[in-house]
Amino acid sequence: MRTSVSRRAGAALIGLLLAVLPVATPSAVAGDAQTLTWTVDDDITRYRSAPATAEAGVTTIVFENSAATGNTTGMPHTLTFDTSAEGYNHDVTLNILAGPFDVNNGRHQATVTLTPGRYRYYCTIPGHTTMVGELTVTGGGGGDTTAPTVTGGVTGTRNADGHYVGSATVTVTAADTGSGVHTVEYQMDDTSWRPYTAPVAVTAIGDHAVQFRAADHAGNVSPTGSVSFRVVAGDSTPPTTAIALTGDRDTAGRYLGAATATVTAADTGSGVDRVEYQLDGGAWSAWTAPLVISALGAHMLHSRATDKAGNVSAEQMAHFTVVERPVEDTTPPAVAAGVTGRRDPAGDYIGTATVTVTATDAGSGVDTVDYRQDSGAWTAYTSPLAVNVPGTHTVRYRATDNAGNTAAEQQVSFTVAGTGADACPDSDTRDTVIIDGADTRVPNTDSGNGCTVNDLIAENAQYPNHAAFVRHVESVTAGLVTAGKLTSRQAGAIVRAAARSGVGS
Repeated sequence: MRTSVSRRAGAALIGLLLAVLPVATPSAVAGDAQTLTWTVDDDITRYRSAPATAEAGVTTIVFENSAATGNTTGMPHTLTFDTSAEGYNHDVTLNILAGPFDVNNGRHQATVTLTPGRYRYYCTIPGHTTMVGELTVTGGGGGDTTAPTVTGGVTGTRNADGHYVGSATVTVTAADTGSGVHTVEYQMDDTSWRPYTAPVAVTAIGDHAVQFRAADHAGNVSPTGSVSFRVVAGDSTPPTTAIALTGDRDTAGRYLGAATATVTAADTGSGVDRVEYQLDGGAWSAWTAPLVISALGAHMLHSRATDKAGNVSAEQMAHFTVVERPVEDTTPPAVAAGVTGRRDPAGDYIGTATVTVTATDAGSGVDTVDYRQDSGAWTAYTSPLAVNVPGTHTVRYRATDNAGNTAAEQQVSFTVAGTGADACPDSDTRDTVIIDGADTRVPNTDSGNGCTVNDLIAENAQYPNHAAFVRHVESVTAGLVTAGKLTSRQAGAIVRAAARSGVGS
């Protein structure tokens, strides 16, 4: 019951649309008239079937949208001939609305007269706009089977290279001795075909190609012709160019094994047209990619650029030398450490132990030396390390050469013994650790040999720079943490105060 009501409602809607839209009425098919048939189904993206070509003359159009053509939903469609788009015939007005439940059960006929050329057809129902196609009509020209002739020419002011300065004008001419020229079309740079009605002015800078064709009234279409040309700006300022060299170099600035040259160019007027280079007095060549020069010896590289207006830059030059790459260094540095200081009968260092680290490398040379005292962080070694916190200590050390080889980590262990109350006769006995006037609020405890934490920090001693003072404080506090005299939190507060201070600056 619901299906019957739906169909009646669909039929009523189609009937109403038929009453509003102009629809061609069926006509008898002449004996010599051709018949063209379009069909549709439930799809709103395309016609199910449609003719592609036809002959000029009286034609019967059949448009069917029915259950027989695959419409199972009752959806209506139209077959409408376009009468406004450029490049198509506009002499046929056809707008047929068809649906399976209309008065003709979806099958409609109309008689029209087609002329040579192209017709565009489509569905006008909203949402069905992708249903579109073309019909090419030939014949009707009194037996004319010869296509028109079409030619194109380019005019304008040209520079010494033959390029058009500022603009170029393209003129297309067509002739036909049979049925006569019907349409002339052109397209610019493979964009889209459009009717040719007057000479075309091209002002965009760069290379262009214009294609053209013509059709006569008999539907014969000429082969596509084309003209190519370049439009350049009317500037007189040459481009700029530069050469950049990259690669591994030795201390004398020579390139090891090879040098890579890159040429760049810029132009603010008509734009860069081409870039060229010349190596060691050879021929000029087009620059396309970075150039790798591996031949040993001295070299001279020249570069130049030309813009689209024909202006040529001043030549740029770079000279460089390529030498053989030395044998790769794979051997790490040799590194050693020694401990010095006054020692007691047990072999412990009295008051202070000084650790000296040495490193040598016969290949690429020593790059860095690092050390780590007790549980402290790795630190760059720049001068002998004085350890004056009582207790047992371990200093680890390593070195890296300029080739990136790192020696295996080594270590030296020793014990610093206290020297009694006379170790710091002028001991700083303030209650808290104070650095450069800033109170850390950390208790200024005795380190175990008559010296307080402030004594060991020794902010009034001489330091080569501020960083050296901070490293000294890091070393002292790390030893006091190991000896159980400070907590890690207290050590951190002291180091931060040292970093904020001006000691050593």
